Amino acid sequence: MSKIIAINAGSSSLKFKLFEMNTEQVLAQGLFDRIGLAKGAIKIKYGINEKFETNEEIKNHSYAVKRLLELLLNLEIIHDFSEIKGVGHRVVAGGEYFKRSVTIDSKVIKKINSLAEYAPIHNPANLMGIKAFKKILPAATAVAVFDTSFHQTMPKENYIFSVPYEWYQKYGVRRYGAHGTSHRYVANVAAAILKRPLDELKLISCHLGAGASVCAIKNGKSFDISMGFTPLTGITMATRSGDTDVAMLSFMMQKLDMHSMPEAIYDLNKKSGLLGISGVSSDMRDVMAKSDTNPRAQLAVDIFVKDIVKYIGSYTAEMGGVDGIIFTAGIGENSAEIRSAVLQRLSYMGIEVDEESNSVRGENIVISTKGSKVKALVVPTDEELMIARDVTKIMEKKRVKSAKLV
Repeated sequence: MSKIIAINAGSSSLKFKLFEMNTEQVLAQGLFDRIGLAKGAIKIKYGINEKFETNEEIKNHSYAVKRLLELLLNLEIIHDFSEIKGVGHRVVAGGEYFKRSVTIDSKVIKKINSLAEYAPIHNPANLMGIKAFKKILPAATAVAVFDTSFHQTMPKENYIFSVPYEWYQKYGVRRYGAHGTSHRYVANVAAAILKRPLDELKLISCHLGAGASVCAIKNGKSFDISMGFTPLTGITMATRSGDTDVAMLSFMMQKLDMHSMPEAIYDLNKKSGLLGISGVSSDMRDVMAKSDTNPRAQLAVDIFVKDIVKYIGSYTAEMGGVDGIIFTAGIGENSAEIRSAVLQRLSYMGIEVDEESNSVRGENIVISTKGSKVKALVVPTDEELMIARDVTKIMEKKRVKSAKLV
């Protein structure tokens, strides 16, 4: 059996899913949290509803990887490290250089490091995970899967900002987008549900979580994406402002006596969005629970819905129509109320919500009525599976190439 592990390393966390790829069965999944802090947490789910949880110090990412592999052995999820044939790593920023997933070697590591200025929080953390696994599982095929790669198919008019063109030429300032692995996964699933070739469809994918983005997918390729040079722009998010007026930053820096741009950007990233508008919480569930009695909470919900509707309308016009609208990620998969609110405002497009289907959770499902001109779907995302599939494809290509050489 071919076992592949998908890794998402953050600055103080490491998430994983271990797959048996012949059947794409999840053998184990979990989280190593608060890495480098005084009291770390480890949570692993495996087998049939079995769990392992503990609190202990997790010194660094190298220790987290070592501990993870030890636990996979101790819990008898694997019997030998050699069973893990491939490791897929989520990497946030691939710039214009990485247009697809690639095998990780020293040149790739160097390039990911050089792109860290485009994702200063994420890329260094991703690299820590890569290096830790390389050290302990040197024989496993290591693959980098980039959030930005899927969006490298956007036409130039959709990724160039209206700023001095030299900014793009000299410094790479352009729209890169994010959540590419998620958008790519749900688009493929949606095409299968609709029983139509992906390369014939116009889809709009709404990845609605703490971080949120809306992506226009035309003929199977990313056509436009709400997130920009960084994940700060686009629709209102949990703590991110989404689209705003950059000149306002200069105004507010003077009013709040801020002494540096990073201070202002921090507020847009961490104190804005649902949290900033509502004053209640960054979690949509908490905000909606207060919306009946708190006008600011209701305002936050209204702005969130309005932003999604605005982008869907814009992308429908850009693509010259739309066949399907996909909801995914935490809010998109679990909030029937938000989905219904969005789709009701799109009824002019010939969409009618099937309330019974819309109440279903955790399943791939069409939530529009049979007579709807545009189909609306819920597709639970699985970025880890997409990562594991990319690893498998690269391993197969290597195997075929080696066989030809023999």
